[in-house]
Amino acid sequence: MMTSELPNLSPVLPELVMALGAMALLMIGVFRGERGFTLVNTLSVLLLVAAGLLAVLSVGGERQLTFGAMFVSDSFAVFAKTLILGGSAVALLLAPQFLKDHGIDRFEYPVLVLLATLGMMIMVSANNLISLYVGLELQSLSLYVLAAINRDKARSTEAGLKYFVLGALSSGMLLYGVSLIYGFAGTMDFDLLADSFRGGATPAIGVIIGLVFLLAGLAFKISAVPFHMWTPDVYEGSPTPVTAFFAAAPKVAAMALLIRVLVGAFPDLTDQWQQIIIFLSIASMLVGAFIALVQTNLKRLMAYSSIGHIGYALVGVAAGTQDGIEAVLVYMAIYVTMTLGAFSVILTMRRREGMVEEVADLAGLARTNLPLASALAIFMFSLAGIPLLLGFWGKWVIFAAAVEAGLIPLAVIGVLTSVVGAFYYLRIVKVMFFDDPAPAFEGGHGRAIGWVVGLTAVINSPVSYFGLIGALTAWAAWAAGGLLY
Repeated sequence: MMTSELPNLSPVLPELVMALGAMALLMIGVFRGERGFTLVNTLSVLLLVAAGLLAVLSVGGERQLTFGAMFVSDSFAVFAKTLILGGSAVALLLAPQFLKDHGIDRFEYPVLVLLATLGMMIMVSANNLISLYVGLELQSLSLYVLAAINRDKARSTEAGLKYFVLGALSSGMLLYGVSLIYGFAGTMDFDLLADSFRGGATPAIGVIIGLVFLLAGLAFKISAVPFHMWTPDVYEGSPTPVTAFFAAAPKVAAMALLIRVLVGAFPDLTDQWQQIIIFLSIASMLVGAFIALVQTNLKRLMAYSSIGHIGYALVGVAAGTQDGIEAVLVYMAIYVTMTLGAFSVILTMRRREGMVEEVADLAGLARTNLPLASALAIFMFSLAGIPLLLGFWGKWVIFAAAVEAGLIPLAVIGVLTSVVGAFYYLRIVKVMFFDDPAPAFEGGHGRAIGWVVGLTAVINSPVSYFGLIGALTAWAAWAAGGLLY
């Protein structure tokens, strides 16, 4: 008799909790109607925290495969999922007051965030090109709707449409790459792909072309140049809490997926993919540094800032070493705290006529709200990589890994673009502390935003610098060690 065994569900326990929880909260929202937003949002935050604890405590860092080796759980996945779940939970905490003020406090919002987060968790645990695509599309479809959730506002609808059209294009490129790899290599399993190219085996030209298309699709998801065209418009047009979410958790998931693909499926094809990553890194650093110089809208400026920071993270990926992967993980963890802190401050920028988001609106903020100005100054200094702030350590380990791998020109370009980028970060500090005051912002933005601003400012400040870098570096080393089994 034929028998079929149930797959081992312990590695996928956090994802099961997220999926069942999202479905349950969807039902609660349906039956409670318009009154369901507050309850669903609160329960969603608790669910994200619970899933994160499960990922860390019950799954652990041991490498486990399930669902026919299509899904893998290891210390690398635990690290990435913890960042993703934390970023998503903070994004939900930032949202209620803004959504209420704009009349879009619907229960679908937190449910869509949960489903997008579930897709991200599947992405970082993908061990097969099919499971990679399933996770990627679950995330993407939710994000398309979130971008356009403010249906009565033309900018939001335009942002969702642009994101959808360009996202569909990138998905097509990615699928074409997957089909070429499968056709020429005969498998989509990461472990089998790695084995087939081990020992110096020359890959077929179709595999190389497929890898190029696959990387093009993934580059869109991390908004690396030249696949960044959607980022400024989507960041500016989406509701600000959605933009904060876009800038944090999905970036971590896409970067983790990129590392998983390159190191897990093509570890012996470094000479082939390293050239592509170096190009993406240099282009992203240059565009992020120079085009941000002329931006006057804070959300567009943060969009180009994120493009530049993805370029810096790709420096570590290009190194192709364990030190490089550790550096990327450290960098992405720091990037999430800096970005969420900066967007938390943007969410407090409200006057009687509504939300404002121009750099000029920050004029003289130090005289009208010194704590808020000080917090934003910390985020800007950290993003610029000023010493004794957490962002400096992120760039230091990235460039050190590149130098050790022999990529000295790439590290030099990174340092030079950091100097250029420091100008627009310091310009914001100058506007806040030295320009004539603009009208003060109104309060009433919610206690949760204040807590997020305060906590992320403390994390990035010199107070926490020496206390955090040791623990963060050790955690990243543990995660990278699980990937390079």
